[in-house]
Amino acid sequence: MHNRGLIILALSALACIVCFMTLGLRGNLAFVLELRLVRLAALVEVGIAIAISTVVFQTVTANRILTPSIMGIDALYVFGQILLVFLFGGLAYATLDARLKFFGEIVLLMTMACGLILPMLRARWDTGLMLLCGVVVGVLFRSLHSLLARLIDPNDYAVVQTGSFVNFNDVETDLVLIASLLTAAALAGIWRARHILDIVALGRDAAIGLGIEWRKTQIACLLLVCALVAVSTTLVGPVAFLGLLLVALSERIVKTRRHAVLIPATALVSIIVLVGGQTLFQHGLGNSSTLGVVIEFAGGVVFLILLWRGSRT
Repeated sequence: MHNRGLIILALSALACIVCFMTLGLRGNLAFVLELRLVRLAALVEVGIAIAISTVVFQTVTANRILTPSIMGIDALYVFGQILLVFLFGGLAYATLDARLKFFGEIVLLMTMACGLILPMLRARWDTGLMLLCGVVVGVLFRSLHSLLARLIDPNDYAVVQTGSFVNFNDVETDLVLIASLLTAAALAGIWRARHILDIVALGRDAAIGLGIEWRKTQIACLLLVCALVAVSTTLVGPVAFLGLLLVALSERIVKTRRHAVLIPATALVSIIVLVGGQTLFQHGLGNSSTLGVVIEFAGGVVFLILLWRGSRT
Protein backbone atom coordinates (compact mmCIF):
# COMPACT_ATOMS: atom_id res chain seq x y z
CA MET A 1 0.00 0.00 0.00
CA HIS A 2 2.75 2.44 0.96
CA ASN A 3 4.83 1.48 -2.09
CA ARG A 4 1.87 2.18 -4.38
CA GLY A 5 1.43 5.62 -2.84
CA LEU A 6 5.13 6.40 -3.25
CA ILE A 7 5.04 5.29 -6.90
CA ILE A 8 2.06 7.56 -7.60
CA LEU A 9 3.79 10.48 -5.89
CA ALA A 10 7.01 9.82 -7.83
CA LEU A 11 5.17 9.78 -11.17
CA SER A 12 3.30 12.96 -10.25
CA ALA A 13 6.55 14.69 -9.25
CA LEU A 14 8.18 13.61 -12.52
CA ALA A 15 5.22 14.94 -14.50
CA CYS A 16 5.50 18.30 -12.71
CA ILE A 17 9.21 18.48 -13.50
CA VAL A 18 8.66 17.68 -17.18
CA CYS A 19 5.92 20.32 -17.45
CA PHE A 20 8.07 22.90 -15.69
CA MET A 21 10.99 22.30 -18.06
CA THR A 22 9.08 22.04 -21.35
CA LEU A 23 5.95 24.22 -21.30
CA GLY A 24 6.24 27.44 -23.26
CA LEU A 25 9.74 26.80 -24.62
CA ARG A 26 10.79 29.31 -27.25
CA GLY A 27 13.74 31.44 -28.25
CA ASN A 28 17.25 30.31 -27.32
CA LEU A 29 16.46 26.84 -26.00
CA ALA A 30 19.87 26.25 -24.41
CA PHE A 31 19.66 29.49 -22.41
CA VAL A 32 16.04 28.94 -21.40
CA LEU A 33 16.65 25.35 -20.31
CA GLU A 34 19.69 26.37 -18.28
CA LEU A 35 17.72 29.13 -16.56
CA ARG A 36 14.84 26.78 -15.80
CA LEU A 37 17.20 24.08 -14.55
CA VAL A 38 18.66 26.47 -11.97
CA ARG A 39 15.18 27.47 -10.80
CA LEU A 40 14.11 23.82 -10.72
CA ALA A 41 17.13 22.90 -8.59
CA ALA A 42 16.32 25.73 -6.18
CA LEU A 43 12.68 24.66 -5.89
CA VAL A 44 13.58 21.01 -5.30
CA GLU A 45 16.35 21.82 -2.82
CA VAL A 46 14.25 24.22 -0.77
CA GLY A 47 11.16 22.01 -0.79
CA ILE A 48 13.00 18.86 0.27
CA ALA A 49 15.11 20.65 2.88
CA ILE A 50 12.13 22.32 4.56
CA ALA A 51 9.93 19.22 4.35
CA ILE A 52 12.47 16.77 5.80
CA SER A 53 13.63 19.20 8.49
CA THR A 54 10.00 19.57 9.60
CA VAL A 55 9.54 15.78 9.77
CA VAL A 56 12.63 15.37 11.96
CA PHE A 57 11.82 18.39 14.12
CA GLN A 58 8.30 17.14 14.83
CA THR A 59 9.70 13.71 15.70
CA VAL A 60 12.27 15.07 18.15
CA THR A 61 9.83 17.49 19.79
CA ALA A 62 6.98 14.93 19.73
CA ASN A 63 4.67 17.59 18.33
CA ARG A 64 2.77 17.77 15.03
CA ILE A 65 2.25 21.55 14.84
CA LEU A 66 5.74 22.87 15.53
CA THR A 67 8.16 23.70 12.73
CA PRO A 68 11.60 25.33 12.91
CA SER A 69 10.27 28.39 11.06
CA ILE A 70 7.42 28.89 13.54
CA MET A 71 10.09 29.04 16.27
CA GLY A 72 11.27 32.42 14.94
CA ILE A 73 14.07 31.42 12.55
CA ASP A 74 12.54 33.33 9.61
CA ALA A 75 12.23 36.50 11.69
CA LEU A 76 15.91 36.19 12.66
CA TYR A 77 16.87 35.92 8.98
CA VAL A 78 14.90 39.04 8.02
CA PHE A 79 16.40 40.96 10.95
CA GLY A 80 19.88 39.88 9.87
CA GLN A 81 19.32 41.35 6.40
CA ILE A 82 18.36 44.79 7.66
CA LEU A 83 21.11 44.72 10.30
CA LEU A 84 23.71 44.25 7.56
CA VAL A 85 22.29 47.23 5.65
CA PHE A 86 22.19 49.33 8.83
CA LEU A 87 25.83 48.56 9.63
CA PHE A 88 27.38 48.71 6.16
CA GLY A 89 24.89 50.57 3.96
CA GLY A 90 22.81 49.49 0.99
CA LEU A 91 25.63 49.70 -1.56
CA ALA A 92 27.99 47.58 0.54
CA TYR A 93 25.19 45.07 1.17
CA ALA A 94 24.46 44.77 -2.53
CA THR A 95 28.15 44.22 -3.36
CA LEU A 96 28.88 41.68 -0.62
CA ASP A 97 30.37 38.43 -1.86
CA ALA A 98 27.37 36.11 -2.26
CA ARG A 99 29.19 33.01 -1.01
CA LEU A 100 30.63 34.78 2.05
CA LYS A 101 27.19 36.15 2.91
CA PHE A 102 25.65 32.72 2.30
CA PHE A 103 27.94 30.86 4.70
CA GLY A 104 27.83 33.66 7.29
CA GLU A 105 24.05 33.55 7.38
CA ILE A 106 24.05 29.75 7.68
CA VAL A 107 26.39 29.86 10.68
CA LEU A 108 24.33 32.62 12.34
CA LEU A 109 20.99 30.87 11.81
CA MET A 110 22.32 27.49 12.99
CA THR A 111 23.84 29.04 16.12
CA MET A 112 20.71 30.98 16.99
CA ALA A 113 18.38 28.07 16.25
CA CYS A 114 20.34 25.68 18.46
CA GLY A 115 20.54 28.33 21.18
CA LEU A 116 16.76 28.69 21.15
CA ILE A 117 15.60 25.11 20.73
CA LEU A 118 18.05 23.01 22.76
CA PRO A 119 17.34 24.69 26.14
CA MET A 120 13.60 24.17 25.61
CA LEU A 121 14.04 20.47 24.99
CA ARG A 122 16.45 20.10 27.89
CA ALA A 123 13.90 21.68 30.23
CA ARG A 124 11.14 19.50 28.72
CA TRP A 125 8.84 22.40 27.96
CA ASP A 126 5.36 21.50 26.82
CA THR A 127 3.96 22.48 23.43
CA GLY A 128 2.30 25.66 24.65
CA LEU A 129 5.48 27.06 26.16
CA MET A 130 7.58 26.20 23.09
CA LEU A 131 5.05 27.79 20.77
CA LEU A 132 4.77 30.86 22.98
CA CYS A 133 8.55 31.19 23.09
CA GLY A 134 8.71 30.96 19.30
CA VAL A 135 6.07 33.66 18.96
CA VAL A 136 7.88 35.94 21.42
CA VAL A 137 11.21 35.46 19.64
CA GLY A 138 9.55 36.19 16.31
CA VAL A 139 7.92 39.34 17.66
CA LEU A 140 11.26 40.46 19.15
CA PHE A 141 13.16 40.20 15.88
CA ARG A 142 10.31 41.73 13.87
CA SER A 143 10.19 44.65 16.31
CA LEU A 144 13.94 45.16 15.98
CA HIS A 145 13.50 44.99 12.21
CA SER A 146 10.83 47.71 12.36
CA LEU A 147 13.08 49.88 14.54
CA LEU A 148 16.02 49.67 12.13
CA ALA A 149 13.67 50.26 9.18
CA ARG A 150 12.91 53.69 10.64
CA LEU A 151 16.57 54.50 11.12
CA ILE A 152 18.02 53.63 7.72
CA ASP A 153 17.76 55.52 4.46
CA PRO A 154 14.60 54.70 2.42
CA ASN A 155 16.76 53.75 -0.57
CA ASP A 156 18.68 51.30 1.61
CA TYR A 157 15.42 49.86 2.88
CA ALA A 158 14.39 49.13 -0.71
CA VAL A 159 17.52 46.98 -0.97
CA VAL A 160 16.50 45.10 2.18
CA GLN A 161 13.05 44.35 0.78
CA THR A 162 14.51 42.20 -2.00
CA GLY A 163 15.98 39.78 0.53
CA SER A 164 13.14 39.76 3.05
CA PHE A 165 10.63 37.69 1.08
CA VAL A 166 10.81 34.25 -0.48
CA ASN A 167 12.03 34.43 -4.07
CA PHE A 168 12.41 31.38 -6.31
CA ASN A 169 13.13 33.35 -9.49
CA ASP A 170 16.40 35.12 -8.67
CA VAL A 171 18.85 32.52 -7.36
CA GLU A 172 22.57 32.40 -8.09
CA THR A 173 23.81 29.24 -9.78
CA ASP A 174 26.84 28.85 -7.52
CA LEU A 175 24.72 29.09 -4.38
CA VAL A 176 22.25 26.50 -5.67
CA LEU A 177 25.09 24.02 -6.20
CA ILE A 178 26.58 24.65 -2.74
CA ALA A 179 23.16 24.49 -1.07
CA SER A 180 22.31 21.25 -2.86
CA LEU A 181 25.55 19.62 -1.71
CA LEU A 182 25.00 20.70 1.91
CA THR A 183 21.39 19.53 1.79
CA ALA A 184 22.38 16.17 0.28
CA ALA A 185 24.91 15.61 3.06
CA ALA A 186 22.34 16.40 5.77
CA LEU A 187 19.70 14.21 4.09
CA ALA A 188 22.15 11.30 3.91
CA GLY A 189 22.61 11.52 7.68
CA ILE A 190 18.86 11.68 8.28
CA TRP A 191 18.16 8.74 5.98
CA ARG A 192 20.74 6.60 7.77
CA ALA A 193 18.99 7.43 11.05
CA ARG A 194 15.45 6.74 9.78
CA HIS A 195 15.00 3.65 11.97
CA ILE A 196 16.41 5.49 14.98
CA LEU A 197 13.88 8.26 14.36
CA ASP A 198 11.09 5.67 14.53
CA ILE A 199 12.29 4.81 18.03
CA VAL A 200 12.70 8.48 19.01
CA ALA A 201 9.06 9.02 18.00
CA LEU A 202 8.04 6.63 20.81
CA GLY A 203 9.13 9.19 23.40
CA ARG A 204 12.11 9.82 25.65
CA ASP A 205 11.56 7.06 28.20
CA ALA A 206 10.74 4.39 25.61
CA ALA A 207 13.72 5.36 23.44
CA ILE A 208 16.14 5.22 26.36
CA GLY A 209 14.70 1.86 27.36
CA LEU A 210 15.41 0.58 23.84
CA GLY A 211 19.05 1.65 24.02
CA ILE A 212 18.98 5.07 22.34
CA GLU A 213 21.42 7.70 23.66
CA TRP A 214 18.72 10.32 23.94
CA ARG A 215 20.77 13.48 24.44
CA LYS A 216 23.27 12.77 21.66
CA THR A 217 20.56 11.68 19.25
CA GLN A 218 18.46 14.74 20.04
CA ILE A 219 21.35 17.15 19.53
CA ALA A 220 22.50 15.44 16.32
CA CYS A 221 18.99 15.56 14.85
CA LEU A 222 18.52 19.21 15.74
CA LEU A 223 21.87 20.15 14.22
CA LEU A 224 20.79 18.53 10.95
CA VAL A 225 17.42 20.30 11.15
CA CYS A 226 19.04 23.67 11.77
CA ALA A 227 21.45 23.10 8.88
CA LEU A 228 18.61 22.31 6.45
CA VAL A 229 16.51 25.28 7.56
CA ALA A 230 19.49 27.66 7.45
CA VAL A 231 20.52 26.57 3.95
CA SER A 232 17.01 26.81 2.49
CA THR A 233 16.21 30.14 4.16
CA THR A 234 19.51 31.69 3.10
CA LEU A 235 19.02 30.52 -0.49
CA VAL A 236 15.51 31.82 -1.22
CA GLY A 237 14.28 33.64 1.90
CA PRO A 238 11.92 32.83 4.78
CA VAL A 239 9.01 30.39 4.29
CA ALA A 240 7.15 29.98 7.56
CA PHE A 241 4.40 27.40 6.98
CA LEU A 242 5.64 25.39 3.99
CA GLY A 243 7.01 22.51 6.07
CA LEU A 244 3.82 22.17 8.08
CA LEU A 245 1.73 22.05 4.90
CA LEU A 246 3.95 19.44 3.23
CA VAL A 247 4.10 17.11 6.22
CA ALA A 248 0.34 17.34 6.80
CA LEU A 249 -0.35 16.45 3.16
CA SER A 250 2.16 13.59 3.20
CA GLU A 251 0.69 12.04 6.34
CA ARG A 252 -2.78 12.10 4.80
CA ILE A 253 -1.50 10.39 1.65
CA VAL A 254 0.71 7.61 3.09
CA LYS A 255 -1.17 7.31 6.41
CA THR A 256 1.92 6.36 8.42
CA ARG A 257 4.62 7.99 10.55
CA ARG A 258 7.27 5.41 9.63
CA HIS A 259 10.22 7.50 8.52
CA ALA A 260 11.31 5.07 5.80
CA VAL A 261 8.01 5.93 4.08
CA LEU A 262 7.29 9.45 5.36
CA ILE A 263 10.68 10.93 4.40
CA PRO A 264 10.52 10.07 0.66
CA ALA A 265 6.79 10.80 0.56
CA THR A 266 7.29 14.27 2.02
CA ALA A 267 10.15 14.96 -0.38
CA LEU A 268 7.99 13.99 -3.36
CA VAL A 269 5.03 16.05 -2.12
CA SER A 270 7.34 19.05 -1.79
CA ILE A 271 8.37 18.69 -5.43
CA ILE A 272 4.74 18.41 -6.54
CA VAL A 273 3.64 21.44 -4.54
CA LEU A 274 6.53 23.76 -5.41
CA VAL A 275 7.36 22.72 -8.96
CA GLY A 276 3.75 22.04 -9.92
CA GLY A 277 2.57 25.24 -8.25
CA GLN A 278 5.26 27.34 -9.94
CA THR A 279 4.34 25.80 -13.31
CA LEU A 280 0.66 26.55 -12.75
CA PHE A 281 1.25 30.17 -11.75
CA GLN A 282 3.71 30.77 -14.57
CA HIS A 283 1.91 29.13 -17.48
CA GLY A 284 -1.69 28.76 -16.31
CA LEU A 285 -2.35 31.98 -14.41
CA GLY A 286 0.10 34.30 -16.13
CA ASN A 287 2.02 35.10 -12.93
CA SER A 288 -1.05 36.85 -11.54
CA SER A 289 0.17 35.98 -8.04
CA THR A 290 3.24 34.52 -6.38
CA LEU A 291 3.62 30.96 -5.15
CA GLY A 292 5.07 32.02 -1.81
CA VAL A 293 1.99 34.03 -0.85
CA VAL A 294 -0.38 31.15 -1.62
CA ILE A 295 1.78 28.63 0.25
CA GLU A 296 1.96 30.86 3.32
CA PHE A 297 -1.82 31.31 3.30
CA ALA A 298 -2.53 27.58 2.87
CA GLY A 299 0.08 26.65 5.47
CA GLY A 300 -1.36 29.13 7.94
CA VAL A 301 -4.82 27.62 7.48
CA VAL A 302 -3.41 24.11 8.06
CA PHE A 303 -1.64 25.34 11.19
CA LEU A 304 -4.87 26.76 12.61
CA ILE A 305 -6.76 23.55 11.80
CA LEU A 306 -4.12 21.39 13.51
CA LEU A 307 -4.07 23.72 16.50
CA TRP A 308 -7.88 23.59 16.75
CA ARG A 309 -7.95 19.82 16.51
CA GLY A 310 -5.27 19.54 19.17
CA SER A 311 -7.27 21.72 21.53
CA ARG A 312 -10.27 19.40 21.19
CA THR A 313 -8.40 16.16 21.97
